Amino acid sequence: MFNALICGAGVFPGLFYGFRVFLRRSFTGWSDADVVCVSERLVSSIQACLSTAAGVTVVTSCRDVMTDSHWLVNAYVLFGTPYMVYDIYAMYLSHYHTPRVTGHSLQTLKAFLRKDWMMVLHHLVLVLIFMPITLFFRRGLGDFFIGCLFITEFSTPFVSIARILIQLGLDDTRLHRINSFVVLLSFFTCRILIFPYMYWMYGRQFGVPLHRVAFHLPLHCNLGNLVILAPQVHWFILLLRKACRLYLRQKRGTGDGQKTH
Repeated sequence: MFNALICGAGVFPGLFYGFRVFLRRSFTGWSDADVVCVSERLVSSIQACLSTAAGVTVVTSCRDVMTDSHWLVNAYVLFGTPYMVYDIYAMYLSHYHTPRVTGHSLQTLKAFLRKDWMMVLHHLVLVLIFMPITLFFRRGLGDFFIGCLFITEFSTPFVSIARILIQLGLDDTRLHRINSFVVLLSFFTCRILIFPYMYWMYGRQFGVPLHRVAFHLPLHCNLGNLVILAPQVHWFILLLRKACRLYLRQKRGTGDGQKTH
């Protein structure tokens, strides 16, 4: 089973390096920041697709939400853990290659942590807390819910597409507008609504009304869900604000265009 850990430790950095080489050779006009950003986003999208596929497989295979098990849960947790570590480095590298940053230094690291502290903390919590809990302390229970958490990655490819389009200067295109809508819909569905869905599935199996499920679960289960849900709500609010700014900017642009006629 630990072969999955070794595989993940090789696959994600290898993909990142391969994409950087390919993009640098294929798009000679791109800056290092463009190459690193797009490479990071492509690897994130691949990981998200794999995570979603694993999650759907587990969820659809579990009839009993508490006791049914699937080998993919532990295997993918081990496979995906190196990604979280790699992604912190890739995010730092992306920050380092921004034009305003000059050289590797403690100040550069501090600036990166100030800018992306929530994402870094999110990754570290998954690696240092939720990975050991999943592998060693849950006694083989709740594979269905771990599968649901895998599915939360479904929105990541669309978020990555948005970042890539912005990086390429295509943020005023129809493709970006359509993708922005898909980002909001997929993020809200798979990263926020997935939590009441898990509670509803538990309540349906044990005959507990949705609003009473939290009181039937151990405190640590509710706290764990809250720790994961809180940053998702924060990021969704940020996405909403970006979408509003995009809409208002396009509306002003349309209005200016009509006045010129």
